[in-house]
Amino acid sequence: MKHLDRDLERLSRDILAVGQKVEDSLGKAIQAYLGKDMVAARQVIDGDDVIDEMEVEVEEECLKILALHQPVAADLRFVVTALKVNNDLERIGDLSANIGHRTITLATLGEVHAPTTLLLMSRIALEMVKKSLAALVEHDTDKAREVLVEDARLDELHRRTFAELMSKMASDSASVTEASQHLSVSRYLERIGDQATNVAEDVIFLVDGEVVRHRETI
Repeated sequence: MKHLDRDLERLSRDILAVGQKVEDSLGKAIQAYLGKDMVAARQVIDGDDVIDEMEVEVEEECLKILALHQPVAADLRFVVTALKVNNDLERIGDLSANIGHRTITLATLGEVHAPTTLLLMSRIALEMVKKSLAALVEHDTDKAREVLVEDARLDELHRRTFAELMSKMASDSASVTEASQHLSVSRYLERIGDQATNVAEDVIFLVDGEVVRHRETI
């Protein structure tokens, strides 16, 4: 039992380290996008390899615990949650790197401006990631459920941004290159919101044993 407890504590520390790295990467990606900072964007892209390595290490830890200790009840639920959260966080890291790639393209176009809706989407997506990780650390299902509610708001903003940019491209062919980059960023932010929602749902499963995926949120 002592060996299991030790391994679970290390797993908890390591999954939170992945979360912090991903949160930092997303924050830098958003700042780079809004500021058209190619250097910061490149740092986000390069840093994704580190996140990938951390994700593999955590997955190996989880599988080792399952094989060696065959945990049950709450311990098993924690390992299963760690596996799922680990994958969700790695995807956020990938999407942050994707934002970095779009930022580099936009920075080469000269004077460009992000749609207002994308400024709001950036703030909401980052806050959702922060809140979902705080919920994980604190085992706070109230925070987790707040993330679920915010996801609907982010989805609606993505729909508005999509309509706005598609209209712009249809009326001004010269805007296609710029608008298509912003459209990609909107899609990445919407997917980041989905991944943060997955983490929040995993927290609810961890704490309450309740599976809430694929349900309507209030």
